[in-house]
Amino acid sequence: MPRKKSAVPSYKLHKASGQARVIVKGQHVYLGPFGSDESRERYARLLAKFRADPQASVQNLDSTVQLTPQDFTVNEVILRYWKHAEGYYRTRDGRPSSELCCIKESVRRLRMLYGRTRADEFGPKSLKAVRQHMIDEGLSRRVINGYVGRIRRVFKWAVAEELIPASVYHGLLAVDGLRANRSEARETCRIKPVPESRVNAVLARVAPQIAAMIQFQLLTGCRPGEVCILRGCDIDMTGRVWVFRPSRHKTEHHDLERWVYIGPKAQAVIRPWLRTELQAHLFQPSEAESIRNSKRRQNRQSPMTPSQAARKPKKKREKAPRDHYDVGSYRRAIKRGCELAFQIPDELRKISKKTPEPARSELRRQAAAWRKEHCWHPNQLRHSAATRLRKEHGVEMARIILGHTTAFTTEIYAEVDQQQAIEVIAKVG
Repeated sequence: MPRKKSAVPSYKLHKASGQARVIVKGQHVYLGPFGSDESRERYARLLAKFRADPQASVQNLDSTVQLTPQDFTVNEVILRYWKHAEGYYRTRDGRPSSELCCIKESVRRLRMLYGRTRADEFGPKSLKAVRQHMIDEGLSRRVINGYVGRIRRVFKWAVAEELIPASVYHGLLAVDGLRANRSEARETCRIKPVPESRVNAVLARVAPQIAAMIQFQLLTGCRPGEVCILRGCDIDMTGRVWVFRPSRHKTEHHDLERWVYIGPKAQAVIRPWLRTELQAHLFQPSEAESIRNSKRRQNRQSPMTPSQAARKPKKKREKAPRDHYDVGSYRRAIKRGCELAFQIPDELRKISKKTPEPARSELRRQAAAWRKEHCWHPNQLRHSAATRLRKEHGVEMARIILGHTTAFTTEIYAEVDQQQAIEVIAKVG
């Protein structure tokens, strides 16, 4: 029985020469010493180009360029740009910005495919090949467009530093972003407000600190990162309405001020958490862990053994609780609350590594589907607050409270009140 030909060219060893080779359209392409980084890079680049344009000729799929000492490779440009980015993308207090993580993810794929390629030879087709690789990885369309934009930014900086010709960056501008439902990239759902009933179901299943953070977000419309860094020294309590000025926020690099207005209801939520030490964060994971451990000891059924009673806590724990939540730990706490409130099946909550494939992949798929249907995340609380503010007080007042510079941004956050549209059209239509 003849062997079935694979649609994807495979990485193979040519025993006679010791080189890696790949067979594309009946032609043998030699990639260099088998197992070397250079050969695997060329194979990944060829594969990405082949998937992006299966009709391309073999010469276009694999065009090698001889480097001269004065030429810059893509790796060298990335290294120089990274040194610039480490100093540029920082918050006011000197901490690295989250943009650095996005840049690292963007250039990681660029390095894998074109790291040893000469930078001035990186053109629109090369960028499309990198983008196709991201599509094959299963990244969403918006994430891919963001990563491609950051890759363009790398070459724009290199042009400004006169490392490469300006024509390289101008050529990359010709590659349009992926349009909704017009590409193979995965589409994501728009973030929507979370129903009040689902929020109330989770409040009883999370730590008191997390419950207070959820209520504070709903009442003020602040961002998840802002409620995580809430401190007494950042709150002006002189007026009837308190004003919270975060020490760092999303738009600080645009030289914009951020004020979070705290009304009587939100004041009642955070008042039990105010501290005499004004520099301390209001909501601390270490306190939540202490409360959880005390409840576990209180609900213990069997008596404690003498060795357990004599056991002392470690002075230096491998992972000690932090003095404040971050957005990731806050989101995970809410997800765990959703799993408890809506009772995720035990076989989906924690999938054993001993489960054989493909059963393990199927369980992962079912777990992802369950969480997508039942779990919500803290960003949805801001959308809920925006929708309520827009409905009750208008888009302009919602814009001011949410801290947006334009009403257009507020419209993105706030869900349109369909009932008002129905009532109006019933009268005029």
